[in-house]
Amino acid sequence: MPPRLDHERLIVYQRSLEFVRWTGTALDRIPARISAKDQLDRASTSIPLNIAEGNGRHTAADRCRFLDTARGSALECAAALDVLVARGFLAAAEVEEPKGLLAEIVAMLVGLIRSQSQDRLHETPVRYGADRGWRDGD
Repeated sequence: MPPRLDHERLIVYQRSLEFVRWTGTALDRIPARISAKDQLDRASTSIPLNIAEGNGRHTAADRCRFLDTARGSALECAAALDVLVARGFLAAAEVEEPKGLLAEIVAMLVGLIRSQSQDRLHETPVRYGADRGWRDGD
């Protein structure tokens, strides 16, 4: 189906739907009583929903708020996958690809957030001490 709405054209939105599709098949194999299953289901659904809602907002601050929520949900999904691996419900090798997809989603969301808001605090990488001639132990 061709994109009809603006958010559907966003690559990050399309990738988030790929992750939702993956979680659908993975969640079918996890018992309902496992709380991380519910967390993963809700957090994975939250990613595209917040991207769509944020993309429709008129102010940069509103867009960034929803994109921040989507980013947080993507990070929550990664943690839920870790929990499911630690508990033996998913194999580590099985979550490699979806975690890579989540890393891509997070990176794209950070880029969108930065592009929308020039007044947000951004960290610039710094080599502490190296540019000041400091030595170890100074």
